[in-house]
Amino acid sequence: MEQLVPSEIEAYAEAHSMPESAICRALREETQRTMEYPQMLVGPLEGAFLKMMTKLVGAKRVLEIGMFTGYSALCFAEALPDDGVVITCEINEKSAAVARRYFGQASFGSKIAIHMGPALDTMRMLTGPFDVIFIDADKINYLNYYRRALDLLSPNGVILIDNVLWSGEVLKQPSPDASTAAIQELNRIVATDARVNAVLVTIRDGVLVVRMRT
Repeated sequence: MEQLVPSEIEAYAEAHSMPESAICRALREETQRTMEYPQMLVGPLEGAFLKMMTKLVGAKRVLEIGMFTGYSALCFAEALPDDGVVITCEINEKSAAVARRYFGQASFGSKIAIHMGPALDTMRMLTGPFDVIFIDADKINYLNYYRRALDLLSPNGVILIDNVLWSGEVLKQPSPDASTAAIQELNRIVATDARVNAVLVTIRDGVLVVRMRT
């Protein structure tokens, strides 16, 4: 993933945001040491953003599409009240094994329930409402995830969609690959969807914040 924001600015923003918990820091460091694609982890600044959004909407139920090693799930769980729950979807057993180990160590890890298998299959079986839905999985299915997320979203909830700038590739025409084309299509559809209000925030690789119109 290309760095879109200068590293000095990123570090300054991190230093002036809510701090990373010790368990999240340990997970991030292990992920960076041992996993093949450590850049898939959201990191401290976006993690702080996820926690803030969770608190702002007063969330009790969070749905995460794409867990990786569990950093974002831990951020959500940390921000939720004691009776909150995070349902998270993952297909990779290796990364899920890392996540389970850290969930077991965290005092708030019991709030997290992992659903293994294709996320769309899991989403079809779930019953809403969810207060926060975080989409950070395979880009080809982003539009499918978005459409199902709208069905599962609580009236005052938010959908957060990661990587919507895709290292700046979204600026290229024609689309250089299928993943880029899928993200471009999602961004166009959300921007013109009369049911929602949305803002694309330039945190890290871009986060699309979507809320139902009231």
